[in-house]
Amino acid sequence: MNQVITDGLVLMPPSFADGLSVWSRGDGTPGSDTWASASNAALVTADQDFGTCLEVQKVDAVTTIRFMEQTPVRPGLYTRVSARVKCLAGNLPGVRVAAWAGDAGGQNIAGVVQTGTETAMTSYGEVVTVSAIIGTGTRVGVDMPWGNAASYGHVGIDLTGPNGGTIRVESVSVEDVTSVFHRKMMDWVDVRDYGAIGDGTTDDHAAFVAADNAAMGRVVRVPSGDYLIGQNLTMTAPVRFEGRLIMSDATRLALSANFELDSYADAMGDEVLGLKKGLQALFNQSEHEGFDMRGRRIVLDAPLDVQAIVGNKTTYANRRILKNGQITADGGTGWDDGVAAATATWSSGNPLTLSGIANVSTIEVGALVTAATGVGREVYVKAKNEATGTVTLSAPLWGAPTSQSYTFRRFRYLLDFMGWQSLQRFRLEGIEFLNAGTGSGVLLPSDGLIFQVKDCFFTSPKDRGLTSAGDGCQGIEIDRCQFLSNEQAARVQDRVSIGFNVNAGDAKIRNNRSVRFRHFGVVGGTGNILTGNHLFQGDSETDGLRSAGLIFTETNGKSTITGNYIDNCCLEWGNEHDPEPGLNGEYSFHGMTITGNIFFSSDAADWFRFIVIKPYGAGHYINGLTISDNLFKQIQGSPLGRVEMVDETLHALDMTRTRGLLMIGNTFHGIAEDSADPVTTKLTAASVEPVWEADLSARLPFGGRANVVIAAVPHGPVINGSDATVFAMPYATTAHGAGGTSIRLTWPEAVKGEMLATASANAL
Repeated sequence: MNQVITDGLVLMPPSFADGLSVWSRGDGTPGSDTWASASNAALVTADQDFGTCLEVQKVDAVTTIRFMEQTPVRPGLYTRVSARVKCLAGNLPGVRVAAWAGDAGGQNIAGVVQTGTETAMTSYGEVVTVSAIIGTGTRVGVDMPWGNAASYGHVGIDLTGPNGGTIRVESVSVEDVTSVFHRKMMDWVDVRDYGAIGDGTTDDHAAFVAADNAAMGRVVRVPSGDYLIGQNLTMTAPVRFEGRLIMSDATRLALSANFELDSYADAMGDEVLGLKKGLQALFNQSEHEGFDMRGRRIVLDAPLDVQAIVGNKTTYANRRILKNGQITADGGTGWDDGVAAATATWSSGNPLTLSGIANVSTIEVGALVTAATGVGREVYVKAKNEATGTVTLSAPLWGAPTSQSYTFRRFRYLLDFMGWQSLQRFRLEGIEFLNAGTGSGVLLPSDGLIFQVKDCFFTSPKDRGLTSAGDGCQGIEIDRCQFLSNEQAARVQDRVSIGFNVNAGDAKIRNNRSVRFRHFGVVGGTGNILTGNHLFQGDSETDGLRSAGLIFTETNGKSTITGNYIDNCCLEWGNEHDPEPGLNGEYSFHGMTITGNIFFSSDAADWFRFIVIKPYGAGHYINGLTISDNLFKQIQGSPLGRVEMVDETLHALDMTRTRGLLMIGNTFHGIAEDSADPVTTKLTAASVEPVWEADLSARLPFGGRANVVIAAVPHGPVINGSDATVFAMPYATTAHGAGGTSIRLTWPEAVKGEMLATASANAL
């Protein structure tokens, strides 16, 4: 009889006619008795049904016939063992296929099925065919699933039932029936072929690893079922999921060949779980820098705490990206703000600490801090220490009393990174944070460097779009994002939401669009670049209030604001995050450049100003500010009085010390007074006067003093009382008048005519 060869494996046993010395009367293992020496067996030739065959007298309760050579068993290989049998006389027995399961070490595998279904013989001379299928995987149709531990078997048949019968056996055949389960032309392997059970309770980890190792470029198929994975699993081959994985929160899944949300959602049977497992893997494997959401929409009933999801790390510095999807907040109590109140003490000597708090445990890290006095905008809880009763702040207070009551409000964010002690070079790209007025967008890590937000939408946040509650905003880049308020219909003065804030330096805020927030951004730190942004914060009220679009909170501005469209809002520059807000040896307000922007308003009240400086302490002055080549325009309603001002609600600026102020090249439409520095004015005397005076309060920026006259030239002839031309020149004096805003030209004699004088608020 020809032998069947499958991938180099010899499966078919020899016929009985070739000798009975390889056929065992026991389990088939080496050393067991053979049928060659059995007194109750003989070879019979020329049987009318079988030809040469084995005849056996049944004398044992179970008479076994086993092939003593090892019939190989491999993952993915399915073999059918069969035999044709008939009873000639005596008691009619039962018959079944049977096999001894052996592992690579030659030991029998306990606990696996090693017999097929028994068939009863019911008449003499009737040919009965029995068969059973052996394989490693638990599949429908597999009679003896042996699992991945199986290496070989000793195959054959058992005769059962009453003794005394005479039975003839044609042969035992073994054939490859793998094609019944998956044809060789298929480009996948099935985890069930490698021992996966899929019952939700048996750990199938080893089967998945075995299937992955065997894939060799093919796809690993996970059929329907619940597959418990008890430890971290990495699949290097592509995986196609019909069933789902059951994994603990801490157990990681790395799908190296299909590292995207579609596959992870299929793997976990749930999109949110899929995103969590994807984020977990993103921070724990090196094959991919980014996790692609593939445009899918994820609906959350509670915030995602990214560090808690990852679990095994609190710091990370390699570049990683989450991209291309939509994350939306569903309703429910998971989005309710956490609110706590506490009495605390504060000192300007330790400005980032609130101490003496009895109920620190009720205060959440990342909470916004407010109080009746002395707390600037966007101050958050960066950390807390329950043992010492202290809270660490993201920015100093500016004038808080020694003790007062504080409110701590913790907003809920779709993506919450606050648990990271340090996170560097993380990027969000092409994601819409659809807050639906229910939650906020993104909370940055406690510390870190170069967090990037690119091409994202922050749509309808309840409280905040993007928040920094620590120093994780150092070097942040926010590019080409849309910030769309949930308060579109509200009046400016009724809005509370804020697009973003930063506390550390070197922020790059570029080419974004913001619509109708209370403020687009609150910017702390220094070294910031804001360019190409469109900020719109108007409403439909006539003579309406307009709020600050951008707020800078430190006197050390060191920032460039260039090429922005600042629409129905203003720039405000103060020092509300200064623990000693009065001038205390610093450079005061310096290092700010505002160039090439469009400042536009419609129906704003005439007292609205586009650029506002607000000192929170006494003694401050301008020490480096350039406002150049901007367009300032008001339409509808009354013209604006001017474009800039000092908000003296708390303190005024010291105008005697102004340095480095430059305001030139700007264009004004719908503005009553055009500000400039240096400013050129015309002095006219219709009758002879020895002293000519000009008040520059309407022209010098920020109500500045006329501290210096740079030049003065006649505009036409200057004549005396005798109508003779006077060639002598006057001398100039400055800082005249109540506010020091006037200049005087004093002549050697009384004269009349016109002079052009250029003056500046910059002190020498």
